[in-house]
Amino acid sequence: MKILIVNKFLYMNGGSETYIMKVGQQLKKQGHEVQYFGMEHPDRILENDWDCYTSNMDFHTSKLAKLAYPFKIIYSREAYKKITYVMQQFDPDVVHINNINFQLTPSILYAIKRYSKRRGRKLPVVMTAHDSQLVCPNHLMTIPSSGEICFACEGGKYVNCTRNRCIHNSKVKSLLAALEGWLYKKLKTYRLIDLIVCPSDFLKGKIATNPILADRVITLHNFVEAPSKGEASGEKEDYILYFGRYSKEKGIETLLKICKQLPDIPFVFAGSGTFKEEIAKVKNIQEKGFLSGNELFKVIKGASLVLFPSQCNENCPFSVMEAQVYGTPVLGSRLGGIPELIDEGKTGELLPAGDVDLWIRTIRNLWEDKHKLQEYADNCKKVSFYTVDQYCDILLSKMKQLL
Repeated sequence: MKILIVNKFLYMNGGSETYIMKVGQQLKKQGHEVQYFGMEHPDRILENDWDCYTSNMDFHTSKLAKLAYPFKIIYSREAYKKITYVMQQFDPDVVHINNINFQLTPSILYAIKRYSKRRGRKLPVVMTAHDSQLVCPNHLMTIPSSGEICFACEGGKYVNCTRNRCIHNSKVKSLLAALEGWLYKKLKTYRLIDLIVCPSDFLKGKIATNPILADRVITLHNFVEAPSKGEASGEKEDYILYFGRYSKEKGIETLLKICKQLPDIPFVFAGSGTFKEEIAKVKNIQEKGFLSGNELFKVIKGASLVLFPSQCNENCPFSVMEAQVYGTPVLGSRLGGIPELIDEGKTGELLPAGDVDLWIRTIRNLWEDKHKLQEYADNCKKVSFYTVDQYCDILLSKMKQLL
């Protein structure tokens, strides 16, 4: 099968880029032809044979780019033309789209439809929804200024995005995002997607609030690379770990308050972000910076407990799965898709996001109950999530059903 994978970023920018890279590698390993389409960037690592990508867009630096912003985030003629060229050269059997809004825009869906019509046979479009962009213009289902969980845009009520300044705290940018959502709802553009793959039941339920999409949404939880027995084994050390992005929506402000009130407990942070300097000032936190590969997994499997205090509606976070497959229990927020990944009372515990006092009490109790932590760790070693080959087998079967 020939599969065109589309994502606005073709460099390692986050979880969706890790996803498309690993899925693409596995599909090639299984004998399928894979090409990528997205935006050009100096750090681009994914490619197509025709070196055809849209221009690199940075709306935060160039005055000219800021003037073009209102037009380019809603409809990209360049993306339309260039994906058409790639399809003409490659003639894919399936187009697998991922994050496309703003930089590529849903204009590519019209290009795919037109190309399919011209060649005289169906070209299915499968989308993996990595976030709630289809129903929430800022894709986090929170009000950024306050951190409040918000579902106000459900049902296409995108005016709430403008009211709450949900895009970069800008009235203008929020208005444009609301306009984009309203326009594509009015045009019923997303009906051109044949199947939407959601990594959590939570996200599936949210996207299904759009009646156009309700009958084409499925859940397929993310994959995680399972370690060998040797990689997963090892003695636990006396520290509690947070790894991931140092940002407000990830609960870092709350976590810093927690750490300061537990001065006798050693914490290790591994990641990067805007709170890096504040983290470095807390005496009982050892900040290791951004880690990956074996360095990261060594830190995960050595931890007594992993904290995942996110204060936004996470989808299917790799961090929660990675911790457990490396034998480390997780204390996570009861939000979004997180509860689908933690077997409460067996592989970890769930708490209300942002409740500092309850998090402190729970961490203290677990830290002092080494028997329970060991029991949770033993249970984690029995946990299994999809491997990438199992995941791709299911994804391919869904694609073939659409041909």
